[in-house]
Amino acid sequence: MAVIVQKFGGTSVADTDKIRAAAKRAMDAQAQGNQVVMVVSAMGKSTDHLVDLAGELTETPPARDMDMLLSTGEQVSVALMSMAIHEMGGKAVSMTGSQLGIATDGNHTKAKILSISTERIREKLDAGNIVVACGFQGVNSAGEITTLGRGGSDTSAVALAAALRPSQCIIHTDVDGVYTTDPRLEKRASKFSEVSFEEMLELAGMGAGVMHSRSIEIGKRFGIPIYVRSSFDEKPGSWIYTDEQTPRRAVAGAALLRNECRVTVSKVPDRPGAARTIFSKIARKNVAVDMIVQNVADDGTTDISFTVQKGDFPDTIAAAKVASNEIGAGGVDFENDVAKISIVGLGMVDTPGVAAKMFATLADAGINILMITTSEIKTSVLVSQEDANKALSVVHTAFGLHELNDDGAEERLARFATGVDASNEPMTQLDMATASDDGRHLEQVTMESISVHSGQSLIKIGAVPDEPGFAANVFGKIGEASINVDMIVQDAGTNGKTNIGFTVEREDFDRCVALLEEIAQDSGIGPVSSLRDIAKISVAGVGLRSHTDIADRLFNSLADANVNVALINTSEVRINVIVRLAEAQTARKALEQEFDDVLVGGDE
Repeated sequence: MAVIVQKFGGTSVADTDKIRAAAKRAMDAQAQGNQVVMVVSAMGKSTDHLVDLAGELTETPPARDMDMLLSTGEQVSVALMSMAIHEMGGKAVSMTGSQLGIATDGNHTKAKILSISTERIREKLDAGNIVVACGFQGVNSAGEITTLGRGGSDTSAVALAAALRPSQCIIHTDVDGVYTTDPRLEKRASKFSEVSFEEMLELAGMGAGVMHSRSIEIGKRFGIPIYVRSSFDEKPGSWIYTDEQTPRRAVAGAALLRNECRVTVSKVPDRPGAARTIFSKIARKNVAVDMIVQNVADDGTTDISFTVQKGDFPDTIAAAKVASNEIGAGGVDFENDVAKISIVGLGMVDTPGVAAKMFATLADAGINILMITTSEIKTSVLVSQEDANKALSVVHTAFGLHELNDDGAEERLARFATGVDASNEPMTQLDMATASDDGRHLEQVTMESISVHSGQSLIKIGAVPDEPGFAANVFGKIGEASINVDMIVQDAGTNGKTNIGFTVEREDFDRCVALLEEIAQDSGIGPVSSLRDIAKISVAGVGLRSHTDIADRLFNSLADANVNVALINTSEVRINVIVRLAEAQTARKALEQEFDDVLVGGDE
């Protein structure tokens, strides 16, 4: 019998009337022949209230005690939900994370799920109960309550669906699906009928707000279709499922992430191991680093810039300062009033000129770009907080996201009409990530490939004015010359000047250098520097950013192999590094050895 996992967020259970409505949805699903697990969040704003109470007592509450406190919100919700189901003539049992068998690591307030023991859940389901599960929580090996971080009920729901296959996961929320951007910020946002796991991962990681990014990682890893719909009406929602089955739009969505801080370690010695020292110390603070930008070195040094969430800012600065002193860098600078604007699309890699169009759109709106990073399916820029809403709006309009075309979606979604995808089969012992000898666990990072693209060249133009329009001008002219650009990074810069580095196919190298030197001569900027023979090493997988040790391990392994990194950029699902061509195979071998424990695919 199929299992339907229904997740209800805080606004969906904010009062007793909404609890009754959610209970009816669960009972209706059970009446259709499904076994039902409800994952329930704390009521309304009760978690915020608990956080405020702790803040009245101390500015630095112990993480263990915060887990003990915050877990009570979900326990109230599940007890009331179970009562409502009983009162309406159904059978239900409420269960905490510990009773559900959700085992986590010991990282209080940011725990990851190691395994789910399903015997007790299945026993209750087979007895005709609706299982009402506390979201957001589990228990560590010491028997102590842990929580998964804000938004963690999504992760609980998809993880339970993965452990209880064949299954389907339905996210009931206060919006009626996934939109091309946050509809609260852009009224003309379009709703997806379908969106890929990979696109959703990027959008969720960039603050789209609908789903917890770790829940999408689990869905992608185990192939669990996720349906996002409203708790309050019967409008069609949005399916999130495998990348191969969704349309390859050049740009599918845009996102704005406000609570970003930019940190720059300046004049980092251009030698193997320097980046390792920085990111090792940050990883030890369990801080997830977002955008990482390292440009081509000048005079034996380079700047490394990256972004982190504001809540992680104090720990990050402390770690970066220690690292800067240790490696003899020039110091640490930071900026708190920045926001990240990103565009995402599976078809971006096959569509030249997407990044240039984004830059031109922002320049035409008088918006200055503070930092750039691109990957195969995402382009992200940092802008000032005051420009954030305007930037999101003009970019959303420029790519026609207010007119999303869902042609063919009805036919593609027909396979879900019966409720559960037929390919969604029961999990094996290893899949279920029970305590196996090899140490794998449910939220473990999965490395899908480590590939080498050896046909590229690297170009950098320095002393670029940090003002609107220059990046748009440069990449517009490159596009007019029919030169395709792959990676682009613009670093933080100093004294009103910045540096832009990018890669092109080696066959276009001479033309591109000549064009840039002409631009530099006309505009009085430069110099133009380059490396003809380089290779891009791409590490692709699931969980690369949420597992804070991945960047640390990557830079460690390259440093130990004495491979120097010339340029870096990152996304939710890929880390790209540029190395000299002669060191490419050494770099790949070092990374394959380092990630052998999580590598499930070969090279591309």
